[in-house]
Amino acid sequence: MNKPMTLATKARRHEAGFLFSVILCLRGVFVLAATAVMLSAQQAPDRTRPPQPGPPAPLSLPTIHKQRLANGLPVWIVEMHKVPVAQVNLLVFSGSTDDPPGKYGVASLAAAMLEEGAGSRSALEIADAVDYLGADLGATSAIDSSALRLHVPVARLADALPIMADVALRPSFPKDELERQRQQRLTSLLQGRDDPPTIASVAFSRILYGKAHRYGTPMMGTAETLETFTADDLRAFYSSAFRPENATLLAVGDVTPDTVMPLFEKSFGTWKPAGKAAPEQLPAVEQPAARQIYLVDKPGAPQTQIRIGWIGVPRSTPDYFPITVLNTILGGSFSSRLNMNLREQHGYTYGAASSFDMRGSAGPFFAAAGVQTDKTAEALKEFFNELNAILEPVPAEELARAKSYVALRFPGAFETTGDISRRLEDALVYHLPDDYFTRYVQNIQAITAADVQRVARKHIQPGKFAVVIVGDRKAIEPGIRALDLGPIKLMTIDEVFGPKP
Repeated sequence: MNKPMTLATKARRHEAGFLFSVILCLRGVFVLAATAVMLSAQQAPDRTRPPQPGPPAPLSLPTIHKQRLANGLPVWIVEMHKVPVAQVNLLVFSGSTDDPPGKYGVASLAAAMLEEGAGSRSALEIADAVDYLGADLGATSAIDSSALRLHVPVARLADALPIMADVALRPSFPKDELERQRQQRLTSLLQGRDDPPTIASVAFSRILYGKAHRYGTPMMGTAETLETFTADDLRAFYSSAFRPENATLLAVGDVTPDTVMPLFEKSFGTWKPAGKAAPEQLPAVEQPAARQIYLVDKPGAPQTQIRIGWIGVPRSTPDYFPITVLNTILGGSFSSRLNMNLREQHGYTYGAASSFDMRGSAGPFFAAAGVQTDKTAEALKEFFNELNAILEPVPAEELARAKSYVALRFPGAFETTGDISRRLEDALVYHLPDDYFTRYVQNIQAITAADVQRVARKHIQPGKFAVVIVGDRKAIEPGIRALDLGPIKLMTIDEVFGPKP
């Protein structure tokens, strides 16, 4: 028979248990401390220099299933089954470049009008129907293409496609919505006349390409063209551009060819070919022969807008990869030379950058910034210091950093259904090879310092650049003249935009 435990015995046992727990805790702390010391000795961080980037993440692209509808409309399908959504884009191979002479802006306006009434639905009815499905539908026009893009839960795809097809195939171009769009665009042009960055961009394009070239006029057109457009003008452009033989249907997401092809056939299979229209031919444009300064007076402007450059290269250039690395070094990243000089070192600007705007034909190359008015001359001097310095060999460490920047960012452009569909659009519009994206990082990593110097000396010639400056003339002209960069031509805002709306 067990004797009952006394209070003293209970106390001793609780004390022993407590001491045992303390010993275990101390032992654990000792082990953790010893482990930390050992790991610290083995992996002591080197704090004398920034961490080095690792290798680019592997890019594994899904297969593109290429098919056609009965009417010949090409269909590209990419399966992504992680999220139950679908991205469906109708890509049309006509854009602002195809605006007829005298009707600049018609492609942009026609695309904007697609959602303003189609089939039996008004603009509001289209918006309500799309919202009810939890979808997003948008139409847009770019330089070389136009697109209608649908993002929808895959469970509602069958309901959303007929709405998309109505917008794409049966737009009504109602007059009241046309007037609303017209007034919005005329208002934007009027606002642009008071916005120095817009003035600089429009002036730069007009100076390089001229008024008769499509690249010399804003995508939305001018006040003169916008005021004359009729619904018949929009229908004429639409009929010439929106044809199954001039388009491709893209589907990316939780779909398979077997599930979506019947849906596409039902919605788009009745679209009849109409014969391919001849694309508009852009006139040839010569590069500037010598450096010229163009000064647009904007009294009281708190900043001076600067654009420096000339005509660049088309997207088809064989120098695409070395130019990409070159521009990353010069002004295509936060740590680029232009930004580190004008922003970080001197504090003249919130940001300076450069860009090669590659299109079907040669778009502009430009370096740009908005700078303090009282530092305009100093900023121009630093711009040209960097534009001249990039012609010299690039140090190995800077080259490696630029290539890593481009390569490490690249896989992030394929994360979502929308991302992949946009990359496929690029491949279609610019006729990129099937292995283009899988070889992209490899092609970037193969660029040498000699490659960068070669394309820099070919495509960056500061002695021939157009220099557009928009700012308070009284405050900035004396300093600009003192730099003696070249002859100065004064421009008015009416010369840039044309008459006010």
